[in-house]
Amino acid sequence: MRRLEPGLKAGRLDAADYAKNFSDLHPRLGGHEALVASDRCYFCYDAPCMTACPTAIDIPMFIRQISTGNPLGAAKTIFDQNILGGMCARVCPTETLCEEACVRNTAEERPVEIGRLQRYATDIAIEEGRQFYSPAASTGKTVGIIGAGPAGLAAAHRLAMHGHQVTIYEAREKAGGLNEYGIAAYKTPNDFAQKEVDYILSLGNIDVLDGQMMGRDFALADLQAKHDAVFLGAGLGNVNGLNIPGAGINGVLDAVEFIANLRQANDKADVPVGRDIVVIGGGMTAIDAAVQAKLLGAENVTICYRRGKEHMNASVFEQDLATSKGVHIRHWLQPKEVAHHAGHCSSITFEYTHLENGIMKGTGHSTEIKADQILVAIGQKLDGQGLDGLKLEGGKIAIDAEGRTSIPGVWAGGDCAFGGQDLTVSAVAMGRDAAESINRSLAVMTAGATAVA
Repeated sequence: MRRLEPGLKAGRLDAADYAKNFSDLHPRLGGHEALVASDRCYFCYDAPCMTACPTAIDIPMFIRQISTGNPLGAAKTIFDQNILGGMCARVCPTETLCEEACVRNTAEERPVEIGRLQRYATDIAIEEGRQFYSPAASTGKTVGIIGAGPAGLAAAHRLAMHGHQVTIYEAREKAGGLNEYGIAAYKTPNDFAQKEVDYILSLGNIDVLDGQMMGRDFALADLQAKHDAVFLGAGLGNVNGLNIPGAGINGVLDAVEFIANLRQANDKADVPVGRDIVVIGGGMTAIDAAVQAKLLGAENVTICYRRGKEHMNASVFEQDLATSKGVHIRHWLQPKEVAHHAGHCSSITFEYTHLENGIMKGTGHSTEIKADQILVAIGQKLDGQGLDGLKLEGGKIAIDAEGRTSIPGVWAGGDCAFGGQDLTVSAVAMGRDAAESINRSLAVMTAGATAVA
């Protein structure tokens, strides 16, 4: 059977298996299901779920609107705070944010299904093309935004609402950022990321220029000269490398690239995958890569993480999801060397680790795991190309409470900025709030120019 052949192979499964494996992880609630789910909400006055939401959506309000048969009203309540509420409903770790704070956990140990209710409302609005907003009268001001990911799109939408003309400069061929290129395919099937982008752009006042990379096609100074303000939402363009012997051998691949290739494939059967796969890392990217490798037909998929289960950045839900799909998760292992046969990886050696006085150390004992494909998910880092002159903090762009950088007239937000949580919802909040700061600054600028005139 092709499924059991070693090496990188495409088409390991039947067409029906691919369709089943990459179907929607959490299908949208039906109308009756949404009414039943919404009826469980206590509509708390002090709403701990709302406090736990990085974008501060009025969760009791939108759930009440659903319970009274008004999903479009609920969608507007969500979009007022989070214009990417549809994607956040799919990919946010609600189990550690709003749903963890739900008071239903105390009595029943089962929260209100806030994420699925949010998806129910926002999906209806997007499918019906209900545009709740319109741009204010033109201010005559322009804003340049670098990056069409969650932070950039959220900033662009809010600025366009205020009447500013926005141009987004995006390095890739499509807008969406990690929502388009970095999220597991089973979380966002049916090209939802692009549908959401189209919905946001339908507001007007926003132009997207694809294939435009800062540092290659333009400099930050060019945008400063061209626009009245600039927002940096470029994300983290580089990945941390695996600095061990054999890391450059064929079959060793960055997990982000693996996920992006799968997301952009017209047919999942065209994506080659190994029979025995090792994924290195403990975050969401590692989980997404491992699960999808299994869904592509890999026989053995093992995640190896250098610390314990409790230290993994991936949520418990995501870890449980991986194991339910047949992924084996091993802890306290750090990679030491990749072995190869005929120029292709064949196995990887790990050293056992432990904590000594709070510091992780190797034990000197090792183990070898067979692998014809190794996916590396040990974090991303800022691509500093074109960022000369900007103050950095913790390897990211330093910003103040309003998102202003060390360069006047330049703001930043999302994963590229210090203080973000590397979550879609956090990036949206930072982009939205920076846009409000930019709007206030441009208003002062306009008032000053009027006074001089």
